[in-house]
Amino acid sequence: MTTEPPKFGTSGLRGLVTALTPELVGAYARAFLAACPTGGAVHLGWDLRPSSPAIAEAVTRALTGAGQDVISHGALPTPALALAAQEAGQAAVMITGSHIPADRNGLKFYTPEGEITKAHETAILGQLDAPAPENTGDTAPGTARDAGDSAARAYAARYVHAFGAEALSGLRIGVYQHSSVARDIMADVVTALGGTALPLARSETFIPVDTEAVDPATRDQLAAWCRDHRLDALISTDGDADRPMVTDATGRIVPGDVLGPLTARMLGAHEVCTPVSSNTMVAQMPAFTAVQLTRIGSPFVIAAMEEALARDPAARVVGYEANGGFLLGFAAQGPAGPLPALMTRDCLLPILAPLALARRAGQGLAALVADLPPRFTAADRLTGIAPEVSAPFLDRLRSDPAARAGFFDALGPEEALDLTDGLRLRFAGAEVVHLRPSGNAPEFRCYAEAASPDRAAELLDRHLGKLRAQLQ
Repeated sequence: MTTEPPKFGTSGLRGLVTALTPELVGAYARAFLAACPTGGAVHLGWDLRPSSPAIAEAVTRALTGAGQDVISHGALPTPALALAAQEAGQAAVMITGSHIPADRNGLKFYTPEGEITKAHETAILGQLDAPAPENTGDTAPGTARDAGDSAARAYAARYVHAFGAEALSGLRIGVYQHSSVARDIMADVVTALGGTALPLARSETFIPVDTEAVDPATRDQLAAWCRDHRLDALISTDGDADRPMVTDATGRIVPGDVLGPLTARMLGAHEVCTPVSSNTMVAQMPAFTAVQLTRIGSPFVIAAMEEALARDPAARVVGYEANGGFLLGFAAQGPAGPLPALMTRDCLLPILAPLALARRAGQGLAALVADLPPRFTAADRLTGIAPEVSAPFLDRLRSDPAARAGFFDALGPEEALDLTDGLRLRFAGAEVVHLRPSGNAPEFRCYAEAASPDRAAELLDRHLGKLRAQLQ
């Protein structure tokens, strides 16, 4: 039986449900309260995994017991919770394990300014290690208020107002609902924008959908749905709905780092911040004057965006990750109305913008993608790979050119080595293989990039097989 302890960082607290005891969860909630500003209240939401409501109760007890008011929004998307807290100028805690299996869960923290930073992380850990304050009875308990579905409605309205009632007119769009907390919102927004939404495969059992690593069986099912229902596209998200999944009419998934540049171009962005693992095609697109590559994770993307805004408060800067989560750093204009900044990972914007672009151009999503620079990526992961297994392996490849040459023996000599996050190598023909451990689960990820989708898949399959032989 594993005794793996929960991990905490700027992406929040993650761990096995059995380890996320009320005492531990309460300690982190109180440490957050002691270390970070809240603006007078903490907004609380959760995803649909079975353990989330009980963890939310533990957070509520800890915060109200410490004198903090809590505004509960129930089950809703992470970006919807972030939007509600941002508009109120208050903090938030989201109970979610994102895309990882249901035996794990976590807490994601927001100050009134947005996701916690590295400085906040250090401060929270400092408070966690501090002795618990003695309860003298002088602190009045906070209140807990149920906000109903107001945040979910406001989140949907944001996109209805920005895109308008005709943005998806005439499109038949499948909505793979599974256990996404945005499953009803997706269908409602598609309908409000003039499209026909076909809900598919709603599940009352939590399904861990990773938009960066979709298994072959699910890919086959997506293609079958598109064919059988004559769909123009199919959409979905991960569990807490901060990562999109979009297919074209054939069921082929459009990667998140393709949705990102399309969305950025539609919004008139000039600067892009994205992790080093993203498709390099963005650097070849004339719409963007600057592309800043970061370590993997939304905190690093946000930090780069904030640096751009510090240099120029009017900067038209956006961020996105290879998983498709999109961050808007400026007040943009949608096809029908304004779209205020939202600097947290969002799923709906990178779903809607490419579909609206394709409809406006009178073409399918596949044709829109085909007009982009011809660079293609593939990614997947090995699960159950403990850090103590993956770290020595990766350290050896980083430090030993001969070990790298042996592992990548089919690709010839390396042309460039990038250690920004993990190990990223470029070979002849601008072919890329990138290896890194996950930051929030015992997983090891592999990314590949090439001039054709088949070659990218070939690179991925070959090196996943080599990783499996050495790490499992």
